[in-house]
Amino acid sequence: MRQYNPQQRVLVTGGAGFLGSHLIDRLLAQGHEVVCADNLFTGSKRNIAHLHGNPNFEFVRHDVTFPLYMEVDRIYNLACPASPVHYQHDPVQTTKTSVHGAINMLGLAKRLGARIFQASTSEVYGDPSVHPQPEGYWGNVNPIGIRSCYDEGKRCAETLFFDYHRQHGLDIKVARIFNTYGPRMHPNDGRVVSNFIVQALKNEPITIYGEGQQTRSFCFVDDLVEGFLRLMEQPADFPGPMNLGNPNEFTIRQLADKVIALTGSRSPLVHKPLPSDDPTQRQPDIRLARERLGWEPKVQLEEGLRKTIDYFDGLLRAA
Repeated sequence: MRQYNPQQRVLVTGGAGFLGSHLIDRLLAQGHEVVCADNLFTGSKRNIAHLHGNPNFEFVRHDVTFPLYMEVDRIYNLACPASPVHYQHDPVQTTKTSVHGAINMLGLAKRLGARIFQASTSEVYGDPSVHPQPEGYWGNVNPIGIRSCYDEGKRCAETLFFDYHRQHGLDIKVARIFNTYGPRMHPNDGRVVSNFIVQALKNEPITIYGEGQQTRSFCFVDDLVEGFLRLMEQPADFPGPMNLGNPNEFTIRQLADKVIALTGSRSPLVHKPLPSDDPTQRQPDIRLARERLGWEPKVQLEEGLRKTIDYFDGLLRAA
């Protein structure tokens, strides 16, 4: 295993996306060289425009379903559309991105002897029968539903990571990400926070599926990235998986009410049928992250929503 220098050359796949761009900002602030690989399917050059001209930053347009050859010390594999609207647009390609992408990035890490991080998801738990969800829970996932391309793709990616770890001694870190929000979210990604904020700012009807009693736990992006960085620094004998998310649970109706209050919106609420396989509850058990990383979210929902609303307000005004 190669020795890690204070300044590392780090590859971030999906680096022009919402999470990836925030992670790159932190890595550059720590003094690392960063290569951002993204095919720009859901990522945006706007998210990394402020980094052009930075001598420690490089952008490569690349699809992880094809092999990538370069010399790096560490790899963060974040490449995959993460919202239902985007991952259901081309479900076969979504599965390929998770599975072929994992194989290609693991192969690169194996050749280089590099530590590699996998951005997995709370969706591996499906519609959970255990609440909150600990890392030891195996999940309740429909393998043939409309969300399966993402859920099962990410589950297979975890399988590949742990098999490379056991079979080849690869140094891996696997994080299971729960609902995350913040500036640079895609305005049309269909996720509940971006949906509600954009609809509220436009004074359009706010769409609630079902009665809005399903719950989610919302983690601000800065907190999540801090969790990424701390997990990546764990010893090689701790591969994960580890839940990263905010354990404070809110109903979708409570979120809608908060967004309306913070925006001063005149938006009415409209109810539509629940989508297929939509989880009724989602809340992380983060005891492991507290114990191993000394990590827990610091940004409360109202503070994070204000920052996110400011971002979307600026986007809409510039449009």
